[in-house]
Amino acid sequence: MRLKKYMKILLVLSLCSLFLLSLLFSSCKKEKLAKITDTTNEEATVKETSTSTGQSTLTLEQMIGQMIIVGFRGTEVDSSSKIVQDINKYNIGGVILFDYDVPLESFPRNILTPEQTEKLTKDLKKLTRSDLLVTIDAEGGYVNRLKPEYGFIQIKSAAKMGEGRPEDTYLEALKLGMELNSLRFNLNLAPVVDVNINKNNPVIGELKRSFSDDPIKVYQHAGFFIDAMHKYNIITAIKHFPGHGSSTEDSHLGLTNVTHTYNEETELLPFKKLIESSKTDIIMTAHIMNTNIDPENPATLSSIFLKDILRDRLGYEGVIVSDDMQMKAITTHFGFEEAIIRAINAGCNLLIFSNNGSEYDEDITRKAVETIKTAVNEGKITEDKIRDSYNKIKKLKEKFGI
Repeated sequence: MRLKKYMKILLVLSLCSLFLLSLLFSSCKKEKLAKITDTTNEEATVKETSTSTGQSTLTLEQMIGQMIIVGFRGTEVDSSSKIVQDINKYNIGGVILFDYDVPLESFPRNILTPEQTEKLTKDLKKLTRSDLLVTIDAEGGYVNRLKPEYGFIQIKSAAKMGEGRPEDTYLEALKLGMELNSLRFNLNLAPVVDVNINKNNPVIGELKRSFSDDPIKVYQHAGFFIDAMHKYNIITAIKHFPGHGSSTEDSHLGLTNVTHTYNEETELLPFKKLIESSKTDIIMTAHIMNTNIDPENPATLSSIFLKDILRDRLGYEGVIVSDDMQMKAITTHFGFEEAIIRAINAGCNLLIFSNNGSEYDEDITRKAVETIKTAVNEGKITEDKIRDSYNKIKKLKEKFGI
């Protein structure tokens, strides 16, 4: 009898112990889960979270990061690379690669060979995010970071392509699209749709970057070029809105005034036709002044050009990207913070900081993000502007399965 009594007591104690252990385990699990979901703005790797309504949401800083494309130095990266750390910390939207380092006046910058370039782009996505925009200027001719002397495919200039049939431009660009795809690029800052009004133009005409002096031919050739890129899932950015073809100066070197040379009807036509044909993924702005249209701002910083003309008159609803915000046309006349605020308020959704102008700034990413965040907090940029840009960028990436 006494033995049975002891057995009952032991059984009760065992059951109580199990109950207490289960409570302790449950409490620890909840505490651990709370710690995991308690993310902050300082988190290294950014991922979207879901709200109770099922919509994905990012912090303000993370949305700002998506609005930035930045240049960097290095032909290879690892987890300790500054660019990798910046992309992960700030949720940066994209990078841009170059073959030549302008501040150092030397090769290489990012590109050596096809094999090395493919590894670089692959590692960038692997160490950061698969939806990273890996960007390049590959127009053909002089403006092509993937040069034949490095082992890449030779591509004709736009001027040369424009001498033939538009259908032949498709076949020429198809080779480029295939190469970009194999190298894991997903954004090409091309084609140029500037009309070759001034054939002595130092930045367009003389470099053979325009398809033609006929705006209809420009539209036709550009359309086939875009089709070829799309065949290989490459996003395109047509440039330079509202038209750089009549300029007499280079906006890389200073503010370019086209007030007395600009032909609005002719120069807007390729943009208008490509928008109507639903071929535009991204439109890049030009750092040009036309005081007849906006007496205070170059097109990149002008809501008259980007909202009134591009959005409202031409009906464009997609992503607008600035030309390099570190070109002298901007840096010489506007402060770093002021230029960024004006560009976003004017309507730019993506901002390019090539870090390949007169100097290299290793801290450019942080400075750009913090400038925008501070401007929002001070009421100089609305949060709606940031959210609208983020949504446009996200929609574009989803369209291309990025």
